[in-house]
Amino acid sequence: MSIYVDSLREGFSLLASGGLDVWNIVLTSLRVSVTAVLISLVLGIPAGYMLGSRRSFGRHAGLVLANAGMGLPPVVVGLAVAMTLSRRGPLGEFGLLYSRPAMVIAQVIISIPLIAAVTAAAVSSVPRELRMQARSLGASHLQEAVLTVREARMGLVAAVAAGFGAIISEVGAVMMVGGNLQGETRVMTTAIVQYSRMGRYGAALALGVVLLSMIIVVNIALTGMQTSGERWERG
Repeated sequence: MSIYVDSLREGFSLLASGGLDVWNIVLTSLRVSVTAVLISLVLGIPAGYMLGSRRSFGRHAGLVLANAGMGLPPVVVGLAVAMTLSRRGPLGEFGLLYSRPAMVIAQVIISIPLIAAVTAAAVSSVPRELRMQARSLGASHLQEAVLTVREARMGLVAAVAAGFGAIISEVGAVMMVGGNLQGETRVMTTAIVQYSRMGRYGAALALGVVLLSMIIVVNIALTGMQTSGERWERG
């Protein structure tokens, strides 16, 4: 047990002294992951709405792709993005490999299927009769969509939580396309891997505590939004 006690003591000492450059690492993690989540929400929620509300020919295939994408291996995403952005790749001329935009691209690809699949499940749980009634009252397609999304809002909060949790804790893809460059693309997960390989368990454990704390705080906030919506409905 001494390894844990010693590592915790060393880790918190490093955090207090600023020896880990922890705030730069945390800010880089947040910039990359929050940007990726916002882009994924803009793309994933409309896609999930279409999959959950429409009864079109391609709906089943779309749901299969979204659900399969929830288990998409991050290292495969990282490999595909790295090949695409490499010098010999189709987008190599832009020089994006080993940069924050490359990390955002990889995280967006990982999180979109999650957000779309959870959104589709939430939207499909909204009674179809509600949408039919809105149409009969003269609601436009946009008004119908807003009404449906409002009714499925608690499920959408779960979609945000799923997307953010998947990418803030992901390591394989961001290391492959970001390169773990100090001060540029080093995020909490890649720093934890590096410090563990170096045997600096105190530093790795300290960043692990920060990462877990961040995930818990975000999920407390999102859960609060869900429960407040339930209280509002009961009231």
